[in-house]
Amino acid sequence: MAAQRLGQHFLTSHPVLQRLAEAACPAHEPLVIEIGPGRGALTRFLAERADRVVAIEIDSALAARLRLGFPGVEVIEADVLATGLGQWGPAVVAGNLPYYISSPILKRIFAMGELLRRAVVLAQLEVAERLTARPGTRDYGFLTVETNLYTQPELLFRVPPGAFSPPPKVDSAAVRLTPRATGAWGIEDRAGFLEFAGRCFRQKRKTLRNNLLPFYGRQVEVWPEAGLRAEQLPLEKLAELHARVRETDSGQPIADSR
Repeated sequence: MAAQRLGQHFLTSHPVLQRLAEAACPAHEPLVIEIGPGRGALTRFLAERADRVVAIEIDSALAARLRLGFPGVEVIEADVLATGLGQWGPAVVAGNLPYYISSPILKRIFAMGELLRRAVVLAQLEVAERLTARPGTRDYGFLTVETNLYTQPELLFRVPPGAFSPPPKVDSAAVRLTPRATGAWGIEDRAGFLEFAGRCFRQKRKTLRNNLLPFYGRQVEVWPEAGLRAEQLPLEKLAELHARVRETDSGQPIADSR
């Protein structure tokens, strides 16, 4: 598939590329996995700061170009969504997240678990603001909670459209994701917690009572938080609510959710 059909916007600003590489590799790293290297603009900077760079590129023409231009880089022609990023061992992850698959790629990064040293990703500003949103703001949602469960996200800097070729219609931003240890906020069962959080955010404008009643019955109605919306609750409060119901969560709705 041609790069143009993939809707790629190639980052060309050297100052921005340098800042991204420095954020990903503040010191020399043994291994960096680059997602969507494109023409290799960031690859060049990462290769200067790492012993080994594995570049995952879905576009066959771009992959061939990368192999010619960077013989020392391991170019993997593959779909990142079908690639286990932990197969190469502990690594830093860097790359540009296409808007339409940002969330699935982040899930791949989170799935690395303890093998993730850190990630620095470039995303559309809208996505970056969702990753780093605070409770009570319009950008705060399930993706925010999921991201904070696995990592500590930090919006580093904005990137204007003019830093790309061709320029996109929106601003972008760099986000650093620093892994959190399993067990933060007392959450040992991350999958179970995310299932619960997904139910809380099931219909974002509805209260916890309305979203959770089909799953947990009338016990929800006596909660002091029952009249609140999930977007009003920090992750630690959601963890507390999950602890209340985890013994009774059968994974099946108690009543018709409609």
